[in-house]
Amino acid sequence: MNHQSWDQKAIASTIDHTILKPDATVIDLKNLCDEALEHQFATACVPPYYLDTCYKLLGDSAVGLSTVIGFPLGYQHIAAKVEECKKAIESGAEELDVVVNIAAVKSEDWATVESELDMISTSIRMRGKIMKLIFETCYLTNDEIIKLCTLCNLFYIDYAKTSTGFGTHGATVAHIKLMRARLDPNVKIKASGGIRDYDTITQMLKAGADRIGTSSGVVILKEMSELGY
Repeated sequence: MNHQSWDQKAIASTIDHTILKPDATVIDLKNLCDEALEHQFATACVPPYYLDTCYKLLGDSAVGLSTVIGFPLGYQHIAAKVEECKKAIESGAEELDVVVNIAAVKSEDWATVESELDMISTSIRMRGKIMKLIFETCYLTNDEIIKLCTLCNLFYIDYAKTSTGFGTHGATVAHIKLMRARLDPNVKIKASGGIRDYDTITQMLKAGADRIGTSSGVVILKEMSELGY
């Protein structure tokens, strides 16, 4: 996206409007969906528990519905994650943000990581939905990030995503640039974690991100309005 075209509508179209905090209530989620519809964010990203509710609220609008799988630590059994995906899609999820098995990555158990990505990506793709693989870059070395990028290319993952927002830090420009350099052009990038203002969101987009995960979308658009964008 050309930064000169980053008006409020363009920025909104990159945002997954997100609430994943553990104490989020149904009122919070209803407000999230209202905001997503008002500002035409790309998706509303919600906990699996609230998918049925949010699916009804979003209806047949242009706003997508996304959720998280294996969240936030990723070390669930592969079969459990596959079942999570199935249930989420049955509840209306169109995009699934799946946490990689970080423990397996750190243990260099790449056979398990590959098996997981193969099974989960196949399960999501056969149902016509979109998969985002969450790396949780704050825990990874550059070599581990590069290896995961290679696997995203191999298994035709739709998006490589930096972070859950629950780690020690979120997206960084350096990690976005590293991922963009190693990913096939058809694999997009979602930056998430710590993105709370216009300056940060534009830095991520300039570095190569295609989608932004944030709970501050409305605040960012208000800031843009105040800045005259």
